[in-house]
Parts: sequence; structure tokens; C-alpha cells
Amino acid sequence: MKLLLLLAAALNANQGTAVRLNVPHEPGLIAVEASWRDRAVPLAQRGDWFTVIGVDLDDAAGDHPVELRRSYSDGSSELERVAIEVMRKEFRTTRLTVEPKYVELSEENQARAARESEEISSIYAATTPRPLWREPFAVPIPGVEGGRNFGHRRVFNDQPRAPHSGADLTATTGTPIQATNRGRVVLAKNLFFSGNAVFLDHGLGIYSVYLHLSEIGVEFGQIVERGEVVGLAGATGRVTGPHLHWGVRVQGARVDPFSLLELEISE
Repeated sequence: MKLLLLLAAALNANQGTAVRLNVPHEPGLIAVEASWRDRAVPLAQRGDWFTVIGVDLDDAAGDHPVELRRSYSDGSSELERVAIEVMRKEFRTTRLTVEPKYVELSEENQARAARESEEISSIYAATTPRPLWREPFAVPIPGVEGGRNFGHRRVFNDQPRAPHSGADLTATTGTPIQATNRGRVVLAKNLFFSGNAVFLDHGLGIYSVYLHLSEIGVEFGQIVERGEVVGLAGATGRVTGPHLHWGVRVQGARVDPFSLLELEISE
């Protein structure tokens, strides 16, 4: 087996963003795989090879290595090491008032929230090795305002909680919510904190989530197309009023969903 170690120029990314990684195709190249944050990340071929890397909003600033392994039809392989320079981003603090039961949890609700957290973690741990989408990613409410509160440090009823992992889009109850892109429904049910929720797997470790819905319009295992209605906006779960929480995870990393829209990753 041939093993070649290369050093590529650094990529730059803010905390909480999605980054496209591109590898030019060449004769005999049959597979490319990346290793990032202790996870195997497959690359797909659409002319050249590409994937999307997720830089979590809490990833430390500085250089982080990505290893790329190229496999060839003659049985040889090459290893390339790429540095992603993570740049620090300042996030605001938001203070919110919600029902006390969502801050001071009963034993029953603690147990439920823990079960649901494990279920969600297992979803994000899985990676479909090919992209299920063909078109660009899109905002799930066309023309909507808001959504620039990703990463805000949140304080509920004067108690600090986890940073905000999505974008809150302005919506009244009953507003149709569209799939940001083609994907497979991997969760469609009520959750304690998130209310009525829909999770879509888009492939290559990319997931989109739609929370606090008044109604769920899809079923587990269903393939939905870009722009297809997955539910209606609402105010279920831990909320201060009707809206859509739109989130994106990339290899489990919490990223600003708008950063995914900026990448050229369609056919």
C-alpha cells in the first residue's frame, strides 16, 4: 500500500459554521474519506469529490486537523492532512422567561428528557454515506425574517442553559414549514423541550431539524423533497411564543443553518 502524507493550505471557518471540503478527481481514484473530530466522514463524487465539515459553535479556536485518505483502483492510497483554522466568534446572551416546568424539571420530566437526548444523539451519530439532495439548501419559510440568533448564550428564568443551536424564524401558528432539502425523515414526534419535531437526514452526516410545530405532516422513514411541507409552525415545547426553530447538524456539530445555504454543494 502506498502512503503519501501531504500538507494542504489551511481552511478558515468561524465557530458554528459548515465548510465545504473539495478533492479534485483524478484517474483511478475510487474513494475518498475524511477523518474529523474523531469521526469518519465520507466524500461524494459529483465531478470532483466533496463533503461538508461541521465546525461546532463550541470548538476551540485554532488549527484543527482533517485527514483525507484517497483510495485508488490499483490498491494504493494517499493520506493528506488539511488544517482547518477555527476562528473565535462572539455570541450574544439572550434572557428568556418560560414555564417553570421547563427549567425546574420533575423527576419524570428529567427521565423523559434524558431518554430523548440519548435518542437524538444516536440519530446524529449515524452517517448516510451519500448525499440525498440534488438542489441547493433553502430556508424552510420563504421570505421569512429573523433567524440570526444562532449560538446565543441563553438564560431561562435567570438560569444559564445550553447555547441556542438553531435559528428562530418568525412564524405564526399554522405557517407551512418546508423541507430545506431532499431527505429522509428520521424522527417525527413530540419531544419534551422541542415540542412537535421533525428531523431529516440529508446524507453525508447533514441533518436538519424543525421544532415547536403545531402539527407534524410527515412520517418516520418517509422521503421528502425540497420544499415539501413537513409540518405547521406552532408553540409546542419550551417556547416564549409561536415560531420555527430551524437547526442543522453536520457530523453532530451545531452549525448555523444559514452557513449551509452559502455552500455550493448542489448538482
